[in-house]
Amino acid sequence: MGWFSSKSDPKFLLCTVKPDVNDPRRIAEFLGVVTGEAIIGANLFRDMFASVRDVVGGRAGGYEKALAKARQAALDEMIDAAKELGAGGVVGIDFDYEVLGETNGMLMVAVSGTAVKLA
Repeated sequence: MGWFSSKSDPKFLLCTVKPDVNDPRRIAEFLGVVTGEAIIGANLFRDMFASVRDVVGGRAGGYEKALAKARQAALDEMIDAAKELGAGGVVGIDFDYEVLGETNGMLMVAVSGTAVKLA
C-alpha cells in the first residue's frame, strides 16, 4: 500500500498516498495537515565541481548529498509536528522544491501530509 517507517523513528509510519478502505492499518482519526521545510544554500566550490562533473558526464554528488540531507530534515520536522498532535503516522505525503534568492542561490524543500492516529 505504500506504508514505510521513518528513518528517524522506525515505529512512526508514513504513507505516500491515502490508504484505501481495505488497508489493514485503519485510520482512527485525521488530525490535520503537518508540514516541514528545509533550505540549503548553494556553495561556490560545490557549484564549480558540479559544473565540471556535468561537462564530463558525471553526477553532481555534492548537490545530491545536500539535497538528501535537506529532504530528510524537512521530513523529520514534519514528523515532529505530527507527533506533537499525537499522531502515529502521516498519509498523503507530498514534497515540493523551490529555488529561492536573488541569484537563485538557495533551494527550499517542503513536505506536507495529513497526520493520523492509527487504530
